[in-house]
Amino acid sequence: MDRRTARTRVTRSAATLTAGACALLAFAGAAPVGTATVAAAAPPVQVVPASIGQTLISGMSAPIPTSACLAKVKVRCYSPLQYRTAYNLDSLYSSGITGRGRTIVIVDSYGSPTIQHDLNVFDKTWGLPGTTVDVMKWGKVPAWNPKDSNQTGWAGETTLDVEYAHAIAPGARIVLVETAVNENEGTSGLPQMMDAEKYLIDHGVGDVISQSFGATENTFPGFGKNGTPSLTSLRYAFTDAQRHDVTVLGAAGDSGAASETDSGGLYKYPANSWPSADPLVTSVGGTQLTLDNNGVRTAPDTTWNDGYGAGGGGWSYVFSRPAYQNGVARTVGTHRGTPDISMSAAVNGGAWVYSSYLPGQGWGIVGGTSEATPIFSGIVALADQAAGHRLGLINPELYAMGETGAAADGLVDVTTGNNSYGGVKGNQAGRGYDLATGWGTINGARFVHALAANSN
Repeated sequence: MDRRTARTRVTRSAATLTAGACALLAFAGAAPVGTATVAAAAPPVQVVPASIGQTLISGMSAPIPTSACLAKVKVRCYSPLQYRTAYNLDSLYSSGITGRGRTIVIVDSYGSPTIQHDLNVFDKTWGLPGTTVDVMKWGKVPAWNPKDSNQTGWAGETTLDVEYAHAIAPGARIVLVETAVNENEGTSGLPQMMDAEKYLIDHGVGDVISQSFGATENTFPGFGKNGTPSLTSLRYAFTDAQRHDVTVLGAAGDSGAASETDSGGLYKYPANSWPSADPLVTSVGGTQLTLDNNGVRTAPDTTWNDGYGAGGGGWSYVFSRPAYQNGVARTVGTHRGTPDISMSAAVNGGAWVYSSYLPGQGWGIVGGTSEATPIFSGIVALADQAAGHRLGLINPELYAMGETGAAADGLVDVTTGNNSYGGVKGNQAGRGYDLATGWGTINGARFVHALAANSN
């Protein structure tokens, strides 16, 4: 079968990554490979895909069960139906809580030329209700070029984001914002994304925004000086979201406690990325699930760290501890700590995704916190519907739930594993809040109702 490697070219912008489309696995027993990175040098900060160094499954005509994946390539693969069972969501769907009446906004550069077709195939395969993706082009999005690794990398990210946000909240409207990032024309990336988000917020579009991208704090010009204004000046979409009660999510990254340098490697000490580290954003980290063919757990979840990547988490070096983290000050110290919550992100336990933006693709397995983030965006949309209104910034309620009635409120503690990666010592999971998985993961039926109730 055909096997391709998607690689990200070096750009002139600040070091960035999409947080999970990088975690792609060859359906040929390939060994884990290096962490995806993108080099950078000068402002403005731009966002580019991070598929470098990984390989993409192609040519699979149909997904196969987890047991067959284990037998053939020694890794687990999961369907959206297995995730629904694992996160105890079926009772919500049967009671009519599907995300109906709510809107998930997904922001990706370039998008995918085949996103509607691919979602249709995905839905038909798993028996999910179909939906029409509302595509909004922000700026002069270039014509599709299958030879441009930036565009193909983002197309993979787009496919993952849309398919799994829809799978978890099948009744929600999906708005896909395709931004026109193109460093050859000097077009800035992150400002475009923030402009697009603010426009939609101001026009009443979107209850939750899913962001599967990030830029290492250290790579912003003037990092550590005067509060790093090159970064903080980009927060206007998030402050606007707070005013309009829109929930904003950010993937915590796939390099564990490490993060990408502006020269294409990893920092040799802990670093964090924005927007995940922003106090106005809910940071979504990664776990590894062990499920049987029906989605039933055969072992407790652990911190994602499977050799293909590790869930991001640690301290921000730009933002101080927000008030909602005062109760976990012994863990986070004086800085903003991430993640806040975690969902499935392991490559060994990755998600089936259908793609056709390149010839011969078909079905493949994808992991990373770019999987975890759209999954959690669906959870928020379910809670929005249950509450009957937008939840806005959920972090204060999330931390209150964790500190008072975690299990009863559907928070499931993850107590094993760590996010050490690339020679950088990371953080150990343990009881309660930690910098490996945040408050852990969720029992969806309990969590959705508790979050909705606490947000009232």
